Amino acid sequence: MNRILPVLSAVMLALFLASLCLFTVDQRQYAVIFQFSEAKRVIKDPGIHFKLPFVQDVRYFDKRIQTIDENMPARIQTIEKMNVNVNSYIKYQIFDVEKYYKAVGMDERKAVDRLRNTVNNMLRDEFGKHTVQDVISGKRDKVMEYVGKVANIDAERIGIRVIDVRIKQVDFEPSTLNSVYERMQSERKAVANQLRAEGSADAEKIKADADKQREVIMADAYNKAQQLKGAGDAKAAAIYSDAYGKTPEFYAFYKSLDAYKQSFGKKSDLMVVDPSSDFFKYMKNPRAGSAK
Repeated sequence: MNRILPVLSAVMLALFLASLCLFTVDQRQYAVIFQFSEAKRVIKDPGIHFKLPFVQDVRYFDKRIQTIDENMPARIQTIEKMNVNVNSYIKYQIFDVEKYYKAVGMDERKAVDRLRNTVNNMLRDEFGKHTVQDVISGKRDKVMEYVGKVANIDAERIGIRVIDVRIKQVDFEPSTLNSVYERMQSERKAVANQLRAEGSADAEKIKADADKQREVIMADAYNKAQQLKGAGDAKAAAIYSDAYGKTPEFYAFYKSLDAYKQSFGKKSDLMVVDPSSDFFKYMKNPRAGSAK
């Protein structure tokens, strides 16, 4: 029993000294060894590390990506002098622990305030150069990319890297909403009027083209009809001439029948003609032509 107590005491003393000399670093952290409030060594690798007891102490800094989420939107004015409330967030990460500690110490709030002020000032500058439409949809990505680059340049001075800057929401103030709606209505009306005007112009163009094609088709059809009529008349004249040459009596009889048909086409037709004239000779005697 007397031998066990010294061994236990030695073990306890060794454990106590080990707790004073050894410390662990998590993979999610940076560790900085300070000696009399002066940073002596930065440890980035996780694991067990050594420090001088009573002389050195260890402070930890989070190496994960952090988020600054704005609870209160910033009031910003666009180039049209319209006030909008912009709600944004910032993603950042500590990359130079020694520079970060020299800039803000252990007060993370200082770094957060500096980043927030930088981003909000950049948003005011950029929104002031663009329209509401640009910052809502048109050029929003380009604006935020530029804001992120400028914010990162300032953040690197305190050992921070800006990962991303994004807008969560853009709201119009009540005084701005009416003017926005009126502008949207006027723009839509202007677009509608332009489309109507273009449609009317196209309709007139199509109508004029259709009329032109109709005239061309009608003229072409008339020419073809006249050609066919001329060819038919010529053929008819040839047939009449041939018939007259072969049987003059039949030709004279046929022409008289045609004349009768044309003269007595309607019941109301009335003719005053001498019954002894040649017009009625085939009515009196169908063989009148051969009697000559």
